[in-house]
Amino acid sequence: MDIRQITPTFFAAPQLTCEDIPALKDAGIRLVLCNRPDEEVPPGYRAADLRAAAEAAGIAFAEQPLTHHTMTPDVIARNHDLICDCDGPVVAYCASGTRSTIAWALGSAGAMAADDIIEAAGRGGYDLSGLRQTLVTLAG
Repeated sequence: MDIRQITPTFFAAPQLTCEDIPALKDAGIRLVLCNRPDEEVPPGYRAADLRAAAEAAGIAFAEQPLTHHTMTPDVIARNHDLICDCDGPVVAYCASGTRSTIAWALGSAGAMAADDIIEAAGRGGYDLSGLRQTLVTLAG
């Protein structure tokens, strides 16, 4: 399992498995946020499987599938709300963690300075420097 800390309460990860859920519970994760569409994964990795395992462990689970076509302002806002409304640490996953980190970054524009967003993502291993102008623009 490759969980990368972006902020004290937000983590991004590549595809999670049901076997990862006990370690997430032990780490204090309160919400697993699935940003990966089921169309990208084989059976056994689908959101419903992970939801069942997470909820059985007492971890909330939300689905917010992201693609280039679905990463719209409304979807980003919903993703941001899911993260912010959680009462503890959140791990969001997709294929590599990049889409989840980009969605977090876009949702954080305005609440954090663009350079702080880029630095936080970089500490987690995600280079979002190419989004600097977009983040500045979104922040107004």
